[in-house]
Amino acid sequence: MSSRHATVLSTRVICRQPGRYIGWPTIGRRPDGELLVVFSGDRDAHVDPFGKTQLVRSVDDGATWSPPETINNTPLDDRDAGICVCRDGTVIVSWFTSHYTDEKYLQMCRDNTEAIARRTAYLQAFDPADLIRWAGPELEDGRFRLGHWVRRSTDGARTWEAPVRVPPTTPHGPIELADGRLLFVGIETNHGRRERRGHLLAAESRDCGTTWEVIGRINMFPPYPGDAPGGYAYFCEPHVTEVSPGKLVAMARYEELPRAADRCRLWQFDSDDGGRTWSEPRELPILGKPPHLITLRDGRILLTYGYRHPPFGQRACLSHDGGRTWDYVREIVLRDDAPSGDLGYPASVELADGSLYTVFYQQEQAGEKPCLMGMRWRLA
Repeated sequence: MSSRHATVLSTRVICRQPGRYIGWPTIGRRPDGELLVVFSGDRDAHVDPFGKTQLVRSVDDGATWSPPETINNTPLDDRDAGICVCRDGTVIVSWFTSHYTDEKYLQMCRDNTEAIARRTAYLQAFDPADLIRWAGPELEDGRFRLGHWVRRSTDGARTWEAPVRVPPTTPHGPIELADGRLLFVGIETNHGRRERRGHLLAAESRDCGTTWEVIGRINMFPPYPGDAPGGYAYFCEPHVTEVSPGKLVAMARYEELPRAADRCRLWQFDSDDGGRTWSEPRELPILGKPPHLITLRDGRILLTYGYRHPPFGQRACLSHDGGRTWDYVREIVLRDDAPSGDLGYPASVELADGSLYTVFYQQEQAGEKPCLMGMRWRLA
């Protein structure tokens, strides 16, 4: 099978949990070539209290995959797993914990009596102390509470150290820089978005993920272009890549409320000093969300993103000049056959032979819950 400007070598389901929902994967490659994919699995739905951080692995460049292993199963929903595999083999997994108000959790499944029963039982047994421990005391955006976390493994993702709180969170997690630091660009909070409070944060770790310090802030509020009273726009779910030592290219998902699907383009911001200062975000013509960025061995930047507009699927774009411009005219359509817009979060690694492996989530057939899929492909 081939796609415009790319040759698809294989596509397969790499994890399916019948009757359960899987979402938001990220892929990493260990120094020995083993592929690790983390995600949120064993869920009832897109939003519920039951999600777990899980992992599957492949030792044959994605031809076969292990059964899922559970990394986190806190009393809250464990969502949006990211992964960073360091040059020394240390594996850092990031995720966030979330908990909605009782009323909101029940509203989300008001037409599903089984889901209401499960959530009611969960809420009745819930210990409020767990909410303070894993999320915190403050209600964000009037609906939910969030906790931002990472865990480390030094034995190939077999065992895990205790969770560590981190200042930001984002779906695909931190990256390792040329100077050995870890850099984590993510949201500070959802609280106060209507009032334009908060930032995207750049946090660094100089001890391979054990401790973190905020070193930079990025404006997360573009001008609101609509005319709805009380409307607002914001950035979220950023990701970053290093194109040369200290030079960083980052992008973020754009959202506005009330929602305007035709304006959900990616925005870019850059740093020339290793993440301490950043340019003002600028809008790109690329329609999609959220971004995942990697710098290929030949110096090009590969961007992958979900396309939640008909035809639904997964797409990619290249920059040949260090992120100054993007070849959106030759946008790469990896998949355009998804049954719905509940999909995406594609993330990619470059394999030893120069081919690419991209993971994402979507439904395989209409009416099913999403599964985890993987695609091996080459740039044309």
